Amino acid sequence: MAPQGFGTFNWIVVIVYLLAMLGVGLWFAQRAGRSQDDYFKAGGRIPAWAAGFSIYATTLSAITFMSTPEKAFLTDWAYAAGNLAIFAIVPILIGYYVPFFRKLDVTTAYEYLEERFGPSLRIIGSLLFVFYHLGRIAIVIYLPTLALTSVTDINPMLVAAAVGILCVIYTFLGGMEGVIWSDVIQGIILLGGAATIVVWAMAITPDGFSTAISHAAAEGKFFSAQNLSMSNLAAAMPIIFIGSALNSLHQYTASQDVVQRYQTTPSVEATKRSLIVNGILALITIPLFYGMGTALYNYYNAHGGLPEGVNTSAVVPYFIVTTLPAGMAGLLVGAIFAAAQSTISSSLNSISACVVVDLRNRFMPHRGEASVMFSRVVIIVAGAFSVAAALYLVATDKSDLWDLFLAMTGLFGVPLAGVFALGIFTTRATTPGVTAGLILGAFAAWEAGQLKAGPFLVSIAAFVVAIVGGYLCSLLLRGHHDPERVIPLTIRGRDAAYERRRS
Repeated sequence: MAPQGFGTFNWIVVIVYLLAMLGVGLWFAQRAGRSQDDYFKAGGRIPAWAAGFSIYATTLSAITFMSTPEKAFLTDWAYAAGNLAIFAIVPILIGYYVPFFRKLDVTTAYEYLEERFGPSLRIIGSLLFVFYHLGRIAIVIYLPTLALTSVTDINPMLVAAAVGILCVIYTFLGGMEGVIWSDVIQGIILLGGAATIVVWAMAITPDGFSTAISHAAAEGKFFSAQNLSMSNLAAAMPIIFIGSALNSLHQYTASQDVVQRYQTTPSVEATKRSLIVNGILALITIPLFYGMGTALYNYYNAHGGLPEGVNTSAVVPYFIVTTLPAGMAGLLVGAIFAAAQSTISSSLNSISACVVVDLRNRFMPHRGEASVMFSRVVIIVAGAFSVAAALYLVATDKSDLWDLFLAMTGLFGVPLAGVFALGIFTTRATTPGVTAGLILGAFAAWEAGQLKAGPFLVSIAAFVVAIVGGYLCSLLLRGHHDPERVIPLTIRGRDAAYERRRS
């Protein structure tokens, strides 16, 4: 397949979008520079609906924007159980996690771990986040670039550099407030882009909308009884639901890029509303993103199948550049960029928060609180490293070692969520015990991965072993235990006052 020309008008639309994102960073630059509270927590000025949109855009990368439709294109909507899982954990977050993060007025999630377990767990959690997200930014730039440039004549180095460097600049300038309002714009573009593709694909499919729907249903492209069967655990909806719920629990309780948003709203009630908004958006994603894949399946099935040489991972950008009118195609490519940039900007600001708050301020307090400029320098360094790594991957197409790096650091994600759960839901958890549970959970994740039984069983094994192992090890390895300080940090003392230690 010969690459498709992108066209001048499409380029104009994409450039206008990228410059608009830069403008958002410039707009909030002065206010973001007032203090660390403004730079990392937006001064608590963000309305609930905007914070909810930002959480949604942060958790939805460009990889998801293309891989979710691909899954529906190739199979069915079974993975939509993962979106339902997000909404299912919202009551748990509202009732048992947000109150502690807000009560402690944390900038990073890992400040809770220090209060509950001491500085060692705080450092472990923070460094795991930093290392994983440095690698993840590179992949979030690399994979969409690879898919997009496989079906167009756009220079991949130019795409990767433009998306990454401009994102670093507006994140550097606007701080968390700029990131969140950029996320709002990008979230709207994402949803509007997905809806446009669904409607357009269905409109140009022969025999009309209703025929296409019935045809897809007859071919099992939605749901079937097989999705509930436990004969294939890797694809069974109950396993997908449970595994996705645990992945979401990690993202919404132990991952700094999401937890940081909890402090950007004016009150705890506003934070709770933001999670409800995010849950609703996760539900809207089901008909839009899975519908995109099914609509594209109907369209290409009616036209004899996807052209030879087009990989299914690039089916969305291929449809955009070959079918949509000039201008509209540029806007939809902008939606792919938006999905990447919303994830990158959140990761960069959160990496800076971890480095500044958990490392620099915590362990060098004699030097005074770090300036906002220092926080911005961290973003430049982290962004430069990740963009350089992405450009290296584009130039060499050697992603095996990078995938291994992400896999190794990612092993600790769900087990770390188990550490937070042990801290909140039991008073018996101790520092040596949960540290052992974290290691055991990561080991269980590795072993489950070797079985090739699917990512959701890996998450289930990791969480269960981390919880059970951490609790049992806590009974054996008691360590220092001060009930007066522990109880206010657990569900037994959720509403109790608490005075923080030095941090």
